[in-house]
Amino acid sequence: MREEHLDYVVVPLGLAIMGAYHVWLFVTILRCPSRTVIGINAQSRRQWVFSLMADPLKNGVLAVQTIRNNIMAATLLATTAITLSSLISVFVSSTSKSSSTPLLYGNKTSLVSSIKYFSILLCFLLAFLCNVQSIRYYAHVSFLVTLPTSMGSRDSIEYVIRNLDRGSKFWSLGLRAFYLSFPLFLWIFGPIPMFVCCCLTTFILYFLDTTTSFTRQLHSHSIKAEEQAEENVPVNISV
Repeated sequence: MREEHLDYVVVPLGLAIMGAYHVWLFVTILRCPSRTVIGINAQSRRQWVFSLMADPLKNGVLAVQTIRNNIMAATLLATTAITLSSLISVFVSSTSKSSSTPLLYGNKTSLVSSIKYFSILLCFLLAFLCNVQSIRYYAHVSFLVTLPTSMGSRDSIEYVIRNLDRGSKFWSLGLRAFYLSFPLFLWIFGPIPMFVCCCLTTFILYFLDTTTSFTRQLHSHSIKAEEQAEENVPVNISV
């Protein structure tokens, strides 16, 4: 295969591997959430909200401090993403069209080079937007979780859980965008490093996203306790 055509085969293959893995992860989260870290974390957050909102006046400070830590983490990622996007934009605008590195093995045309930098820039912008949305939901939850009127109201608690899950999902999407930026960055040095990085990233993410039998058994006891607590939550009926 010619060197110029290597990008058109190896790069889509690497992206297809990561895409297929995330499709499998999405299906597993829907069908068997206890097998994934994302599903177990969602169940733990649900239990956390039920335990804190049983007495918002007593547990309000703890809830706000915990959510504030999540806001700080999302703010750090959002700041990093927009800073890297600005640096890439400045670098692309100041780089001459004829510049090329001798380490590059692949297509060296200016069009492919522009696509590389644009894909990295788009990846960081997506990470920035996802983290901003995460901050938005976390800030909203910080008000809802301390409302005294929500005490014992199942509908209010479920609403807080949905908003907290949305914030966590946006944070996870922003983090996935950072993971995707590593193969795209190595694409600058050629399609082969990019393909190797896609395979290694998928392999590492599999161990980070899946749970062991010990972890599932550990969380199963807390989930059973949560279900018993939900059955004991009184329901406020407004007349």
